[in-house]
Amino acid sequence: MAKLYTRTGDDGTTGFAGGRRVSKSALRVCAYGEVDELNAVLGWTSCEAKVPLRDQVREVQRALFAMGAELASANESNPAGSNFVQLNEKDVQQLERWIDQACESVPALKHFVLPGGTEVGARLHVARAVCRRAERAVVALMQAEAVRPVVLQYLNRLGDLLFAWARYVNHTAGQEEVVWEGDRVNP
Repeated sequence: MAKLYTRTGDDGTTGFAGGRRVSKSALRVCAYGEVDELNAVLGWTSCEAKVPLRDQVREVQRALFAMGAELASANESNPAGSNFVQLNEKDVQQLERWIDQACESVPALKHFVLPGGTEVGARLHVARAVCRRAERAVVALMQAEAVRPVVLQYLNRLGDLLFAWARYVNHTAGQEEVVWEGDRVNP
C-alpha cells in the first residue's frame, strides 16, 4: 500500500503537476490553497443543504476542483493529466442564472446584512468570505503571472452567488435578516 505522506514537503516546498518544486508560500500555491479551502467549506455546507441547493453546491465544488487543478498546473507540460477540464464563460453564466433565481425570491436589498441566520445560511456566509479571500489571492497571482481571466470572473461571481444563496436559504426558512444600519443593529 502506498503511503499518504511523501516527506518531500518537509523542506517547505511542494510540487506542481509537471514535477517542478516551488515554495509553499508561492503566490500560485497560495491561490490554489485558498480555492481548496473554499471547496472544503462548501463540502461542509452541502452536509446540511437540501436538494436542489446541495446539488448546485456540489456542481460548484467540481468547478473549483478544476480551477485548483488549473492553478496548480499552469506553465507545466502536462496540466493535471489528459482529462483536464477548464472553466469557461458558460460556467460563469450558470452562476449568474443561479444568482438571478435566488434573488427573485427574497426582498430587495436595502441595507448591509450581517452574516448568520440558519446553519446553512451561516455556512454560506463563511464560504462567501473564503471565496473573497481566494479571489484576492488570484488577483495577486495575476499581477505576477498569467492566469486566464475566467478564473477570476468565476470567483467574483461565486462570491455574489454565495451571498444570494445565504439570503435565499434564510428567507425560505423564515429567518429574518439582521441588517446593519450605521451604528446600530436592527433585527
